[in-house]
Amino acid sequence: MTDNRNRLFTRGSWLETSRTAEILRAETTGGILLIVGAVIAVVLANSPWREAYEAVRDFRIGPAALHLDLSIGAWAADGLLAIFFFVAGLELKREFVAGDLRDPRRAALPIAAAVGGMVVPAAVYVAVNLLDDGSLSGWAVPVATDIAFAVAILAVISTHLPAGLRTFLLTLAVVDDLLGIIIIAVFFTSELHIGILLLALVPIALFGVLVQRRVRSPWLLIPLALIAWALVHASGVHATVAGVLLGFTVPVLRKNPESKRGYAEHLEHLTRPISAGVAVPIFAFFAAGVSLGGWKGIAGSVTDPVALGIIAGLVLGKPIGIAGSTWLLSTFTKASLDDDLAWSDVIGMAMLAGIGFTVSLLIGELAFHDQPAVHDHMKVGVLFGSVLAALLATVVLRARNQVYKRIEQLETLDVNKDGVPDVFEDDPGRDR
Repeated sequence: MTDNRNRLFTRGSWLETSRTAEILRAETTGGILLIVGAVIAVVLANSPWREAYEAVRDFRIGPAALHLDLSIGAWAADGLLAIFFFVAGLELKREFVAGDLRDPRRAALPIAAAVGGMVVPAAVYVAVNLLDDGSLSGWAVPVATDIAFAVAILAVISTHLPAGLRTFLLTLAVVDDLLGIIIIAVFFTSELHIGILLLALVPIALFGVLVQRRVRSPWLLIPLALIAWALVHASGVHATVAGVLLGFTVPVLRKNPESKRGYAEHLEHLTRPISAGVAVPIFAFFAAGVSLGGWKGIAGSVTDPVALGIIAGLVLGKPIGIAGSTWLLSTFTKASLDDDLAWSDVIGMAMLAGIGFTVSLLIGELAFHDQPAVHDHMKVGVLFGSVLAALLATVVLRARNQVYKRIEQLETLDVNKDGVPDVFEDDPGRDR
């Protein structure tokens, strides 16, 4: 018999499967709000209210003495997205400390897929822009996956996607977010103030001490988080890095075995609705607004090498990188695809990961903030690439929907008194 640990996209533990379902429900709602915010932004930017929309987005507020004299759009990108990355930090730590991915063999797939899904789109973007004398500054724009947007598309498709694939999409996106924030920190820090950055470690360390002691007072934690965020912002490093670092300090394992949730899961439960339902949709509203200029303007934008590189990176690079990495892993290791799945399932999920939206727009803002014309073309590329990736993924996953239903029917067995399906009864990690 083949060891399930060598199976790609196999079912995780009952704890992981049920928790993934809960997270995906929250992300589905957030994804729908994100799409609504983006659509409203595009409509306003191409309507008689365009100047009012841009005036609000560009209105500056905040204390200049603290380097916080920012536009409202910048507050959304630097401030609200820090909440998004705080949740990403919590989720990533939980996955590798107490999730199914603490097993290196399970962790190998999403890490390899995320790296492939980052390297190949970047290479595709560079190739397109080298051929057409475009700007190489946006090489990192198509490397990200927007989990909220992707999950919202899954909800619209109403697919019976197997739990293993759903978990893979979620974990891939978390690792992808981490790689994205590393890219932001390393490649888009124009002026680094080491002293201020080291000073930022003080409130982060104090925050860590408090959460390690399971202190839950928002009157202590929130001020420390805000101070850490402000100092990281003043250091020249993108302020969202503070969110990830703070998330990494939170303990995952339950101190009291009878507790329903560990502390990391508790904070995630509190902050994920704010991230998915408020922070990301507001960021989308201020970041997605681009004047298309009618059909001529659209044609001019999508033929720009920057937009073409982003579209090609998201639509072609992402699926090639993710599916290709998965194929290499199955070919050159002992891992093999789960018996109930086909490679078309993997390709469909890889296409869905081509929805780059949130982090792609954030990186694009940093890459082209001083090039207004190219900046707008970047936005068009992200919007068109993400929508095209979503449409292609929908076609593939719709075609597989009947297969997913059949798999679900085969795996749905009686549920015992403890509420755990029989198929998970022999899972040693079910009570973790």
